[in-house]
Amino acid sequence: MVVPAASLAVTVSTTDVWIVLAVAVLLAMAAVLAAAETALTRVSRPRAEALADEGRPGADALVQLVARPEQFVTTVVLLLLVCQIVQATLVGILADRLFGVVGMVVAITVDLVIVFVVAESAPKTRAVLNSERVALAVARPVRSLAQFAPLRQTTRGLIGLTNLILPGKGLRQGPFVSSEDEARAVAELGVDEGVIEEDERALIESIIEFGDTILREVMVPRPDMVTVSGAFRIADVMEVFLLNGYSRLPVCGDGLDDVIGLAYAKDLMGAERDGKQDAPVRELVRPARFVPETKRVPEMLREMQRDKFHMAIVVDEYGATAGLVTLEDIIEELVGEIVDEFDVDDPIVEPLAGGGIRVYGRTPLDQVNDLLGARLPEGDWDTIGGLVYDRVGHVPVEGESVRVDEWRLTAQRIQGRRIGRVSITPEQGPGGEDDASDPVAADEASRDDGPRPTTDHATNGIAASGAGRQPPTPASPPPRDDERG
Repeated sequence: MVVPAASLAVTVSTTDVWIVLAVAVLLAMAAVLAAAETALTRVSRPRAEALADEGRPGADALVQLVARPEQFVTTVVLLLLVCQIVQATLVGILADRLFGVVGMVVAITVDLVIVFVVAESAPKTRAVLNSERVALAVARPVRSLAQFAPLRQTTRGLIGLTNLILPGKGLRQGPFVSSEDEARAVAELGVDEGVIEEDERALIESIIEFGDTILREVMVPRPDMVTVSGAFRIADVMEVFLLNGYSRLPVCGDGLDDVIGLAYAKDLMGAERDGKQDAPVRELVRPARFVPETKRVPEMLREMQRDKFHMAIVVDEYGATAGLVTLEDIIEELVGEIVDEFDVDDPIVEPLAGGGIRVYGRTPLDQVNDLLGARLPEGDWDTIGGLVYDRVGHVPVEGESVRVDEWRLTAQRIQGRRIGRVSITPEQGPGGEDDASDPVAADEASRDDGPRPTTDHATNGIAASGAGRQPPTPASPPPRDDERG
């Protein structure tokens, strides 16, 4: 059978020409949006501000965008999807009308390759190689799109719909902003490629975690506080300062829950020089700051910088003293432990044979997990000692141990009802999480011959158990009977 040549001719109408032009325009827009998304998310805010200081065109718009990425990323992603989906639909309609089903399948396949190369791979590669140039070029158009009210309301509505169909609270700003896990992954990649050092990666992780940290996690807990009674002589309080190496001490009235202010060493030295060494210290106290234990650390740091103070008393939900926090405690959350000449030379982390470690009972659990690469469970406790208490279910005796996952946790240096040190060693083999104490762990505890700090010296008005992160030095003696007033 011979098919007439006329029947093979394809009739192209004006509508078809407009569809082809629309597909080309949509592909170009998709390429620009893909480049914009990549470039804008790769330029940091400090670099954008530096470009603005140089007077580069588009830098002011770039600063506004990188300062609030959630306001433009969702808009760009939505428009990018619209361009790609609409042009693919037009290609399918046009190919089906002109060439039939087979022609439509071929056209969609070709279109997929073109979209990947022209509208995805090529523009994003260029944006990665020339991030600043591309970001400056697209900053103003993207800012205009982000500020276009109908488009902004549409993206918010779609995000709200997404959160409605998903369990939980969802993400108010959408899922397109870089997460903390992504930032950590970038830091790890930087270490692997030699771009940043290991200590720089640790600092990046500390900064990421800093924003979610509350005062309860960094404060000096109540049992570790050194306080003095307001009735103490200035000379006696100066001895406490000298023995412990502090510059500030809380002063109490009727107990540790009645902090009347802070004593400063420089104030007391001046009083002694003026011959007032027998005066009660309450006459020289300065007002104390009281903050809730749930206050976030970044907010506390800004408050300390703004109001120029270095110590605050932390209270719980009932108003009782939970601990104290210093500027040093907050800075240590970022840069690690700061040890001075007054700290007791007792290792914070002591490596053990077999891959284990020995740490203070008050060591944060997340820090222990980082040191061991472990996943010890988190809960209502913040420290490794709290985990031991939870698993044991009672005040442990020295050498008592418990198995948690694949680790053996042994309580050591029990001081009253407090766990001073905990050894954590790997343990393989069958067993539950709550094994009884064993003689090997007890023997290990008995061989621990390091210094044993005391933590309970509340003596005649002094509640002293060591401020700071190291075991304390015993406080000064109480005043004589004829000096109590």
